[in-house]
Amino acid sequence: MEALLRIRDLSTQFQVRGGMVRAVDGVNLQVKPGEMVGVVGESGSGKSVTALSVLRLVPPPGRIVGGSITYQGRDVFALNKSELRDFRGGDVSMVFQDPMSSLNPALRIGIQIEEAMQAHRRFSRSEAKLRVPLLLRRVRMPDPERSMRSFPHQLSGGMRQRAMIAMALANEPGLVIADEPTTALDVTIQAQVLEQLRELNRQSGTAILLITHNMAVVASLCTWVVVMYAGRVVEQGPTDQIFQSPQHPYTWSLLRSIPRIDTGHDGALLAISGTPPDLTDLPIGCRFSPRCPFSVERCVGHEPDLIDVGPAHSSRCWVQMVNVAISSRDDIDSPIPGSGVDEVPRVSPVSQPVDVEGSPGANALVTIREVSKDFASGSLLVHAVDSVSLEIAEGETLGLVGESGSGKTTLGRIVAQLQPATRGDVFFDGRDLGPLHGEGLRQLRRRIQMIFQDPYSSLNPRMTVGAIIGEPVRNFGLADGAERTARVQEMMRICGLNPNFNNRYPHEFSGGQRQRVGIARSLILRPSFVVADEPISALDVSIQAQIINLLGELQRDLKLTYLFIAHDLAVVRHLSDRVAVMYLGIIVEVAECGELYANPLHPYTTSLLQAMPVPDPEAERRRAPILLQGEIPSPINPPSGCRFHTRCPIAEPICSAERPALVDYGSGHLAACHFPGKLQGSEIQRVAVQSREAIRAAILDTTDRG
Repeated sequence: MEALLRIRDLSTQFQVRGGMVRAVDGVNLQVKPGEMVGVVGESGSGKSVTALSVLRLVPPPGRIVGGSITYQGRDVFALNKSELRDFRGGDVSMVFQDPMSSLNPALRIGIQIEEAMQAHRRFSRSEAKLRVPLLLRRVRMPDPERSMRSFPHQLSGGMRQRAMIAMALANEPGLVIADEPTTALDVTIQAQVLEQLRELNRQSGTAILLITHNMAVVASLCTWVVVMYAGRVVEQGPTDQIFQSPQHPYTWSLLRSIPRIDTGHDGALLAISGTPPDLTDLPIGCRFSPRCPFSVERCVGHEPDLIDVGPAHSSRCWVQMVNVAISSRDDIDSPIPGSGVDEVPRVSPVSQPVDVEGSPGANALVTIREVSKDFASGSLLVHAVDSVSLEIAEGETLGLVGESGSGKTTLGRIVAQLQPATRGDVFFDGRDLGPLHGEGLRQLRRRIQMIFQDPYSSLNPRMTVGAIIGEPVRNFGLADGAERTARVQEMMRICGLNPNFNNRYPHEFSGGQRQRVGIARSLILRPSFVVADEPISALDVSIQAQIINLLGELQRDLKLTYLFIAHDLAVVRHLSDRVAVMYLGIIVEVAECGELYANPLHPYTTSLLQAMPVPDPEAERRRAPILLQGEIPSPINPPSGCRFHTRCPIAEPICSAERPALVDYGSGHLAACHFPGKLQGSEIQRVAVQSREAIRAAILDTTDRG
């Protein structure tokens, strides 16, 4: 089959003060009609620059210096301004990584989608206006008529991303380039977006070039994989071959560094040592050799070519991984919850509803007792956290999961005493934190630290990272001068940062590097309790593995206690001893980690677990994700009864009328559900099929009407 898109020897460079950045260096790849190709690699590998080069959107001071790009046999570099305008958005469209920065904040969503159609003159103004709600229904946008009248800031992150996908599909392009389309989304919304892309590809024949760092997303969606490192393609081939038998050490290492939701604790992850090379000063020979665990003498002085290592499978390596295959089923402790066909019997409570009134638990370092937090929004109240009670034992990691808007971060900030609770109490080491203020609260900061979700907003742009990381040491008078600098540089090294960069400023670092700066600052005092709010969400998988291992090592060595807030359930499983699931301000389930992942009782927990892809194409073909409908409701006016009933696939009348208590069903497994354990086995299969058919029907309906 003739290629739809063909890239040959593409080179794109950026002239900067420090030299020439060779962002893309001799890249070759192709996309066939209707094919779904995944491009993976760490930040700085050249993935996004390759995509921007296809559309000739490389920002200055970047420029394309070599190679060729053809689309349906036409030379993209030879297109004039008018032809290029038709090519962008008409033949090839792009879904950008950050929809908030890509959408015009001053225009309503519907107008922006209309403009995309009118700009390419494929539809009249009246036709474009009629197509907008159809396109929004096609991407399963809740309440399309209202959404098209909304401004970008009035939509959630998932809804903004769906609007971007609708805009990309507006002119029925032959190829959609999706640059990290699910990175900032909750796992439930990610599952919906992936299913929409899959169905659009299946029914419309739209080819997709997916750029991502998430290997599980590639395993779920793509049929062909291209692995990039330091501007080069180092391996490419069919998805099954890449995952089952990777032939480049970099691919092998990426796959081994990923925590998996379908496996239990199995020790430290394989973390790739070091960091990607400076693209202005690339190493001689194989660019991965300084970090490669299999490097030989030849790798250092001579760069290998991209050669065939199997049917349609090529790799750029002197040491082929012929004898090293990664099994997608190695070390699996238990299957994905509910993947069997047998029904799980209904469970019965072994105790009355949980009551934590009275003194804090004897073994608890942190006790949260009936904590609530309300925020004023004009004349209304936002009920962010509602009567939450939890205990965290010394040396334990409690994972806290849930979608955006569930109240996880607010609860974490209350525990860290960065926000006061509206009602309820927080105890730390038996001490009530409510009355603390001034010097007493300042001294508490040595023992309680927080890793923030957004590193850029929490780092002072006028301070060097060395000063930022060392500030807690200076504030408490623990070290000065050369000793403080040495402590800062050692913590930077531990957190995967170049210690020699301690004199640089935050804006000179990538997003992932800034996150590491925040982690280093939080850990340099060696606190006893750390609230980690999405500490690895912005990191590449290789650096993510380093930080996961680091957090585990520090916990063992220093007896640290963590409240680990995350949306990545695979990371939570790898790190946590127990897991609490939060939805719309309340706790709906708590259990030991292995128990919760093997036997979830609340349908919301089951839905979260089923929505999470695994880095195994064969397992993905067998998996039945539950695609929750709609968005999480507003905390201003939460639903009556069980707050999940508006989205629950097994809800019954009692669920909307009566709020279930948090009940112990044995061995400390708590759940707040009228029908605990019902959503299992064949019931999951039934619900999953229904949700997929709903998406398929919506796409077919809007395609026929459009």
